[in-house]
Amino acid sequence: MRSASALSARGLTLIEVLVALAIVAITLAAGLKASGALAGNAQRLADITAAQWCADNQLTALKLARQFPGSGDSDFTCDALGIRYAGRLVVRPTPNPNFRRVDAQIMGSEGTPMLTISTVLPRY
Repeated sequence: MRSASALSARGLTLIEVLVALAIVAITLAAGLKASGALAGNAQRLADITAAQWCADNQLTALKLARQFPGSGDSDFTCDALGIRYAGRLVVRPTPNPNFRRVDAQIMGSEGTPMLTISTVLPRY
């Protein structure tokens, strides 16, 4: 019969080491995937924030001009955080002729809509 000290000195078997390595590998892979997703989300948040600044600036410029905008579409560009954003102002009439609905649309790099902010401007 073996003594207790002989059993404890035996160490880990090859199967136990391989299972531990597999667990560590799976954990590291999950961590890498999560950190990649966080980096992508942080970049998307920065892009959306800069696009919102551009759209807000265009709508604020219209408000400060104190002129009743005519209906129609117009394009604009804006630089924010070192990136040039393409945008479009869409002005439409409302049921009340003393107001206009204005949408500031910011386009992504592929030309797809990234962000739209709307407001209603009164006749001054």
